[in-house]
Amino acid sequence: MFASVDVLVFTVLSLLLSNVAGVPTADPGIVVTDDVINALGGGLIQNFSASIDLESFLTNFITMDFTASNMLLLFEMTLNTVSLLAGVNDTAFMSFNHTFDPPVVIPALGTADSGTIDNVLMVQGTINSLDIIPLAELDILDMNVTIHVASIGGVGGIPITTNGLTETDVPTTYSLQTLSV
Repeated sequence: MFASVDVLVFTVLSLLLSNVAGVPTADPGIVVTDDVINALGGGLIQNFSASIDLESFLTNFITMDFTASNMLLLFEMTLNTVSLLAGVNDTAFMSFNHTFDPPVVIPALGTADSGTIDNVLMVQGTINSLDIIPLAELDILDMNVTIHVASIGGVGGIPITTNGLTETDVPTTYSLQTLSV
């Protein structure tokens, strides 16, 4: 536990000190890998909730939301974009790219709901993906995220890009919307 806190404090202080005189630019900021996120104590996505309606069987698109978690002890985190590929046993089933407008603000050591993400592509097709529903979990096979750390009310902060994040066994619930007459 203390090693994780030491790593976290060192990482955050290093980020702050390296960006003290920084002016916002088009620079993506600091690039963080899966190893750093795992060293901080866990994944960014706490759970998924997917909604499948009748139209999904024709279009192969569903809606989804997730709970994002912030493992930072002292700093708020603002989630700006997510590009995600999720599946089961290294087989991709869902894919989306989303820009949050407004960004999702996650308090220190807290969670926040992503809001509804439309147009989540069922890579294998909706009908061919029904078998994963009873598993009630997804693996994040590849996730790229842009965040701002140490933002205040979702404004400012240190821009950080994470590439190639993975997580396993993320709890997932599915709701099948039926036709109401």
